[in-house]
Amino acid sequence: MIVTPAVGQHSLREQNIALVARAVVDAPTAPSRSDVATATGLTRATVSSLVDRLIEARIVAELPPVASRRAGRPAVPLVPARGTLVGIGLEINVGHLAGVVLDLAGDTLASETLHGDFHGSDTAATLALLGDLTGRLLATARAEHASLHVAGVQVALPGLVEPGTSTLRVAPNLGWADLEVDTSAVAEHTGDAPITLANEANLAALAQVPWQGRHVDVPDSFLYVSADVGIGAAIVLDRELFVGGRGWSGELGHVVVDPAGPLCPCGATGCLEQYAGTDAVLRAAGLPRDAGVQALLAGSPGASALDSGQTASAAADAALDRAGHALGATLADFVNLIDVPAIVLGGAYSELADQLAPIVHAELTTRVLSAPWSTFSVARAPVSGAAATVGGARQVLRGVVDDPTAWLG
Repeated sequence: MIVTPAVGQHSLREQNIALVARAVVDAPTAPSRSDVATATGLTRATVSSLVDRLIEARIVAELPPVASRRAGRPAVPLVPARGTLVGIGLEINVGHLAGVVLDLAGDTLASETLHGDFHGSDTAATLALLGDLTGRLLATARAEHASLHVAGVQVALPGLVEPGTSTLRVAPNLGWADLEVDTSAVAEHTGDAPITLANEANLAALAQVPWQGRHVDVPDSFLYVSADVGIGAAIVLDRELFVGGRGWSGELGHVVVDPAGPLCPCGATGCLEQYAGTDAVLRAAGLPRDAGVQALLAGSPGASALDSGQTASAAADAALDRAGHALGATLADFVNLIDVPAIVLGGAYSELADQLAPIVHAELTTRVLSAPWSTFSVARAPVSGAAATVGGARQVLRGVVDDPTAWLG
């Protein structure tokens, strides 16, 4: 028999202050103390006391009073504090390092992307670069917000991350495996703020979920799929990330398209990323690896496809068509298994959404058993650039809002 412990007075206070913090941060418009009391069911006196503590902790701030037509004091709108507690999201990927600093109001205080080729890179050197990038981000943010405090750091990696540890099990396209990730170069700039690791696609998916009451045109449940050299995916159900029993769900790029297909860096053959990853699509179009996905849209005249009699544009179209059908067929398998009919395209797929979405949608309509009675949506991600860093920083700040007691004086 499972016994639920009784909620003590201290725990009740913690729950109530988190309830009030969420009511302010997640409100679509700035609420007053009275509005918060109505929304939470707490007394006005309790709300007022808890709001005062959140203001003192620099989690909540007051705006100038707003005159009301009713008798009594003018209402004082409450908003998330700006430039006080911040979350830092960092990312290591094959083609770039990136970072962002966000505050509780959702404002971007600093961001940077450092492009490069990090496949097979030395881990210590790459992490040192990430530390330098973190230092630059904080210097920029503190130029206007000198008293900001780092609440935490999330580092996104394109591979299997052991939950609750600093262990990266494998990141095939980086060429890293069974690695205890040393984040000391980042900690030099962030002090005693907790630093955690997470899968890049998972954090990027969380960046698509509505934040602080802001409306985004994304359903509550969806599959997020993004492309770089590899392909990452994440499952969001009712706005919550589904990570599976071991925290490793969403490895869509390593679903088999053809067992006799090309060798993948993961060691298997015929993986989806060998048909629909950006390197694979550029290669199929006769374009160099560093051409970028925009070259696919432009039909670069330098494409080697001309040697075989194809125009560059025709080669790019054929490569995108092949990628779209492979991606759509794989996603149809996923929808048949999980029944999440909304697909959100991120990363390089966001740039290629106009070309890929109709093909993917057609594959879903053809291959999903429930198609005659279902509808499907395939849409561009509302947050595309460096989405994993945004999702990571938001996760840090969500932790502050869900448990603000650690920040109370």
